[in-house]
Order: sequence, then structure tokens, then C-alpha cells
Amino acid sequence: MPDLTQILERREHALKIWRAGVAEIDSRHLVAKNVVLKNDELILMGQKFPLDQFQKLIVVGGGKAGQGMVDGLEDQLGSEFLRERVQGWVNVPEDCVDEERNDTSTSIHIHAARPAGVNEPRLAGVEGTQKILELVANADANDLVVVLLSGGGSALLPAPVDAISLEDKLFVTRKLSRHGATIEELNLVRRHLSKIKGGGLSKACNAGTMITMIISDVIGDPLETIASGPTVTSEHNPGQALSILQKYLASEFPESIRLYLSDTKNSSHNEQVSVHVINKIVGSNAIALNASEQRAINLGYDVINAGAFNEGEAQLFAQQIIRQALEESGKISKPVCLLYGGETTVSLKGVSNPGKGGRNQEVALAVIHELKKHPELVNRFVLIAGGTDGEDGPTDAAGGFADLTVIHEADRLNLPPSDFLARHDAYHFLDACNALLKTGPTHTNVMDITIAMVWPV
Repeated sequence: MPDLTQILERREHALKIWRAGVAEIDSRHLVAKNVVLKNDELILMGQKFPLDQFQKLIVVGGGKAGQGMVDGLEDQLGSEFLRERVQGWVNVPEDCVDEERNDTSTSIHIHAARPAGVNEPRLAGVEGTQKILELVANADANDLVVVLLSGGGSALLPAPVDAISLEDKLFVTRKLSRHGATIEELNLVRRHLSKIKGGGLSKACNAGTMITMIISDVIGDPLETIASGPTVTSEHNPGQALSILQKYLASEFPESIRLYLSDTKNSSHNEQVSVHVINKIVGSNAIALNASEQRAINLGYDVINAGAFNEGEAQLFAQQIIRQALEESGKISKPVCLLYGGETTVSLKGVSNPGKGGRNQEVALAVIHELKKHPELVNRFVLIAGGTDGEDGPTDAAGGFADLTVIHEADRLNLPPSDFLARHDAYHFLDACNALLKTGPTHTNVMDITIAMVWPV
């Protein structure tokens, strides 16, 4: 059986592999490598824009990676160009704001649109989104708009339609999430209740060209779903949004929303998009996984990359990991690293008073629960599950660890994993066992990376 030092060394290897994935999708780096200002032209994602063919460069956007994306853009543009030709506004979480930067005379304002760890719209976000809509509406055909979008943009770019209050919109999104609605269903409802989502930003824009750099936090990288697609015109079908609400909430949602979605004059959007829109993914979970894979190989591990499409209930995902670890453990001659990308969910249905945690913490806790059933594996296994944005649910942790040290500490403290799982209270379990992954904001977001490592007998 490995001693404590060996287990901690193995955990450190897992952390290095996880961090390699996050470093590869650093938002500052991703944007900077797609922006070139030289001589008489600006090159954005390979598209050339002669400087004498546009006047202002307007930069807007939102997401957890917003600060880093702006930094990458500013690194390439230089102070003179920024001062003379650039203005902008980008919404980010409060703990992602570089206060020293905002105290200078920078031309792109970074706006705290919600508190840290609160992945829901707030009034500050509404106010910031209105500024963004005004900026693009006041542009003209001689201007160029750059949109910086990343995960978390749905909550950071709230702009409810006039007929609906922010409180009513919050009520239904919370209810839908609690009742197990998928991210696609949630975003469809959000789009229909918003001025900016579902192509609303591009419809409001009067510039000649809008070019969007996107860091994807959605499985499969669908443009219309990332940040609810503010620059991607989507089919407008209020009846479909109403059906989703009725499917999960029956009639228990605000009358204002029912009336708005039922009103036939809202059944189609007549606004034409006049701006030329270019959308491009610059960062994704698959890119991060490839970097983690290379780091694992360099550390001496065989690697099985399960890809970026892992989803479903966190507890079922944990069971899948243990099944695969057991399968591999009987046939390996050297350590193997199992890589999983994607994003799971935690359904709170039927739990009247849920505890504290997030999907990655729940995966770690559920893995601990499963490991205790397999003593033949427990001393040869280490797991780390973490959100690449540094956030996991409404907590200060990115995720958690699962290994023999956690099990020993839980046993010493008499903390049954099953009890904490039943009330979805992973945070308090992992915190007590010194098994929380805390990184702080990473200024990027491409869903989650889970690493399971298995050693031979």
C-alpha cells in the first residue's frame, strides 16, 4: 500500500495535468494569437481590415474570461491605437475585475456584472448590458465591432424584454434548473425573454462588421448556445419556450411571462440584421484536453482520452469513472491517466433543503462513495474534478479530489459519503477532508476537466 507521501505525489501529478489543460486555454493567450496590428491593417482571426476602411473599433462582450480576453486584445493593439480608435464595455464577474486597470484611462471598461460565485443575473448586469446595446446601436457603417464571448455570458449579459422583470426571469430560470431542465432548454427560454440573446446583439448593431471571438463552455460548441448566442440569429418560436416552461413547471411561473410568450405579435422577429457577422471559436474543451493529454504523457502515463462530450448526472458520471478504472486496473503494466471533458449536472429534485456544492464536487464525493466499495482499487486511484473557470456552483472552490487520504480522513471524522450525497452537500464533506480544489478565477471557461489516474497492482 502506498504511503501518504506517495499518494500526495500522485495527487500533485493529477493537478499538474489538470493545470496544463487550463493553461492551454488561457483567454489572454487565445485572443492575442488571433489579433495582429501591423502597418496599415488590423488582422482579426485571419480577417484583414485596412485601417483606412473603418473608423472606430468598438469592443463589447461578456463572460468569465472577459478580463483576460480584453487583456489579450489590448496587448496586441498598443496604447496609441487604443487611445485614438477604441472604445468598449465588457461584463465579467466581480472577482474577475482588475481594479488597477479600471482606474487608468483605458478605453475598454471592465464591468462587475454580478458577485463572485453567484452565477445568476443581477441588476448590475442589466445596466452593463444596456451600455453594450447602446454602444453597438450608436455605431455606424464605418465602424468595426469586436465581441468577446465566453462561458457565463448568459448570466452576465441580462437584458429582459420590456414586458418582463429581471425578478420574473430569474424565478423561471431557477425553477427550470432545479427541475432538471437541460442547458439547451434553459438557453432557449432565456433567448426568448431577452433583448440581447439569440442574435439580439447583432440585430441592435449598426456597424459595418461584427467579428466575435468565442471561448466555448458548451458540449459540441454550438454557437447559438454559448452565452445564449447574442451574435447568432436563432429561430424565434415563443410557443416552444412556453412548452418547456409548462413541461417542467406546469403553470407555476409568472403570468407576465405566459402572456408575453402567448402574444402572437411576439411570434416572429421582423428586425433585419444589417451588420456582417463573423463568429469563430478560439478556445474549447477539446483543446484543453489535448494539452492535458500531452502533459500526462510527458509525466510517464499512458492516456485514455474520453473526449469533451461527457455529460449527465454527476453521480452517474462518477460510477462510470469507477467502472472504467476497474476495467483498466486489471490489464495495465504502467500507470494510466483517464481524461474526461464536458459538463455534468446535479438535479436537486426531491431534495427540500439541499446543501452546498457544485457538479465537480459532487463527482468527487460520489467517486469516494463508489471507491469505498472497491478496496482492491482504493489505494491505486486518484481523481481530480474541476471547473476550468475556477468556479463550481455557488462556492469558492473549482472542484475536488478523491483518493485514499480523503477516505481515511472521512473515516476518522465519521463522515458517511452517502449522507452528504443524499443532500447534495459535497462542499462540507470535501472541506472537512481537505479535498477541495481552490484556484480562484482562471479568466477562462471551457467547462470541466476530470482526471482519474490508476496504478497497476
